[in-house]
Amino acid sequence: MHTPHVNPVYAYRHSPDQDSPTPVHHPVIIVGGGPCGLAAALDFATHNIPCVVLDDNNTVSVGSRAISFAKRTLEIFDRYGCADPMVEKGITWQLGKVFFKDDLVYEFNLLPEDDHKLPAFINLQQYYLEEYMVNRVEQRDSIDLRWLQKVTHVDSQKDITRITVENQEGSYEMTCDYLLVADGANSKIRTQLGLESKGQVFEDRFLIADVHMKSDFPKQRWFWFDPPFHKNQSVLLHRQADDIWRIDFQLGWDADPEEEKKEENIRPRLEQMLGKDVEFELEWASVYTFQCRKMDDFIHNRVFFIGDAAHQVSPFGARGANGGVQSVENLVWKMANVMKGYAPEPLLWTYNDERQHGAAENLMNSTRSTDFITPKSEMSHIFRDETLRLAKKHAFARPLVNSGRLSKPCDYRHSRLNTFTGDDFNLGVAPGFVCKDAPIQKQGENAWLMNQLGTQFSLMLNIDVPANECDALKTLIQEVVNVEPKIRVLMISKDAKNAVEFSALDNAKDISLIEDTKSLIQERYDLHPGSGYLVRPDQIVCARWKTLSIPSIKEAQQRALGRFIEE
Repeated sequence: MHTPHVNPVYAYRHSPDQDSPTPVHHPVIIVGGGPCGLAAALDFATHNIPCVVLDDNNTVSVGSRAISFAKRTLEIFDRYGCADPMVEKGITWQLGKVFFKDDLVYEFNLLPEDDHKLPAFINLQQYYLEEYMVNRVEQRDSIDLRWLQKVTHVDSQKDITRITVENQEGSYEMTCDYLLVADGANSKIRTQLGLESKGQVFEDRFLIADVHMKSDFPKQRWFWFDPPFHKNQSVLLHRQADDIWRIDFQLGWDADPEEEKKEENIRPRLEQMLGKDVEFELEWASVYTFQCRKMDDFIHNRVFFIGDAAHQVSPFGARGANGGVQSVENLVWKMANVMKGYAPEPLLWTYNDERQHGAAENLMNSTRSTDFITPKSEMSHIFRDETLRLAKKHAFARPLVNSGRLSKPCDYRHSRLNTFTGDDFNLGVAPGFVCKDAPIQKQGENAWLMNQLGTQFSLMLNIDVPANECDALKTLIQEVVNVEPKIRVLMISKDAKNAVEFSALDNAKDISLIEDTKSLIQERYDLHPGSGYLVRPDQIVCARWKTLSIPSIKEAQQRALGRFIEE
């Protein structure tokens, strides 16, 4: 007999803020203790900025909800100290299969190359993710996480925000420099401020069923169009931790959500799919409607909307939680640098620029997926089915098959924070794109490149220059570490002689000697001797050069900090 997951219950605690005769001021207050609210708190902790998190509940999510976490999101969680338990508990996968009726149409590999620390995707129930995040939050003294605290009013002003909070003892007020709102798709704060999230509601319904069973299904994503066990509809199958299988059944717009959630109606669907001889237990079920929508502006005075409160997508493609966490990372490093006086206020506007682009990209992909999965006209239905038939035999048709364009890191190639030098890198990573991982050695220990990047600006440069250029490059490196805000220097080498030559500069704080053990950094970045990359605190490239100079590095950093944004 399977024992269902039991949610932890977190204790309510009295806060000294409740005893103050006047509202207590905090630099940052975050409303919502889901994945995006907790991610924001953990990100602020990496910048040593204190924050308060308010959640109106006292546990983690009920049911699996968001389950698929992409490599980029795992890299962000790795910086927070949450990725290891996620990967250990979750189901790692990178292969997907698409079926039409009885036929396998094709399969795809989301991470065909080796030598990355983290997998393409893991499947893990959201309640586990939130537990791991809360555990990490409780280890950070800078985070004040308060359960059973309901925000009932927000007074959003140009220079300050005042909020009213209710709990079991009564109500109290606080003020903050910045309020981050992560209170979900039906955000009460967004409504109270008279703001809207605009978009499209799709006329279809899907049943989510979390089923416990022992099965030899592989660790892959399987998607069926018009399968024999659920004719004229679609079905998605994912494996999660604890032998829980997530199955999504398309129901149609006329389905009654309350009836469809009843076990006596779910069980026949599952038996038809799995076979009557398969033993299973239904752990959780929900019926949902696709919605793709976003706010026109994620910033209102000093109130910043993140996660589903800012943008909401249909679940196919795993773009909701993944996109939300990437939005958090985009915002927090900017806010931290403004708060520390390293950047002007206009840097915060680029959160809206860059993440509106990210949200629009996610909405576009989710809308296209939904239109393909649930065609609403006879012609679109014919197009879909003929595309699936062609895809079985012809590779050209496979990119047209859309069972959910799975989450990829957003690029900011058009960002105002980029510096373009005109240097011709035929390969490499362009400004606006996330860095690529690679195995390295650091002080004789095996490690990963992505773990050396983040929290502050980083300069990654190839030190394998001719002997007559070593002294000049050493001088440049020593000047870089005196720049404010701090730039961490990663000296990349695959030449043992040069590594020895530069080893005296290696220190744990500002300069690290990185051995490119498999030459993959040079290959993936086209990083030739003497060339370099400047990387933002969110692991996004903001500049690259064939030849480095202190003035160009300083200028690129100042641009990335918003110094040249016109008001």
